[in-house]
Amino acid sequence: MKILEGKRGLVVGVMNDRSAATGITQSVLKHGGQCLFTHLPGEKNERRVRGALESCGVTDPWLQPMDAGSDEQMDAAFARIAREFGTIDFLVHSIAFADKEWLKEGMFTGTPRQVFTQAMDISAFTYAAMANRAAPLMANGGSMIALSYYGAEKAVPGYNVMGVAKAALEATNRYLAMELGPKNIRCNVISAGPMRTLSAMAVGGFGQILDWVEKKAPLRRNITTDDVGEAAAFLLSPMGNGVTGEVLYVDSGYACMGL
Repeated sequence: MKILEGKRGLVVGVMNDRSAATGITQSVLKHGGQCLFTHLPGEKNERRVRGALESCGVTDPWLQPMDAGSDEQMDAAFARIAREFGTIDFLVHSIAFADKEWLKEGMFTGTPRQVFTQAMDISAFTYAAMANRAAPLMANGGSMIALSYYGAEKAVPGYNVMGVAKAALEATNRYLAMELGPKNIRCNVISAGPMRTLSAMAVGGFGQILDWVEKKAPLRRNITTDDVGEAAAFLLSPMGNGVTGEVLYVDSGYACMGL
């Protein structure tokens, strides 16, 4: 029996065939799970997500337009899930946003209020907002995961306001784990090493970060979306039943180094 056989959940954040959410989708499907998906409103965004899912072998996906910055659109997405499926077993939150103009070295101190609050809203608050809507659909318990990065706990040049938002995301996860644990709902974060995703490329000096990790991480390589996907499958499956409130580093060991 596959570890996710009979499990169904929502994956938020598939953008293209290189996104972390796409790697997670591939692993969930490989291990027997069923995925539901959202996409940003608009035909162009829907086509992009459908193309990414085709790379996973998904030709007829369940898709719902959803801008996570809108409570009404989140309500509609989860209401449709409740109406059509009744329950889900997992939630994957793999979205973040910050104005790329402020993701450059030496640009943090001047971050405008609107840029700061938008990064916190989309990158951190939406995890709690989705958890609030998903938890009632996890009648038999479940698992939620979000995606973070080492810049949440150490200052990484160019990561700036996104690092602050990811720190808030990790704190949010701990409070969700505490509150939802009695309902047998587990909440964890994967702190992924740098990957060549489109969103990561917006961070100033990202190429240098990749080179540094490859030289200094114990495994002497950068990670792939497949690495993240397999870790996610573990956390979403019964194999991770005793794990909640944690940050799992999938970064070739970089975070353990005193650099």
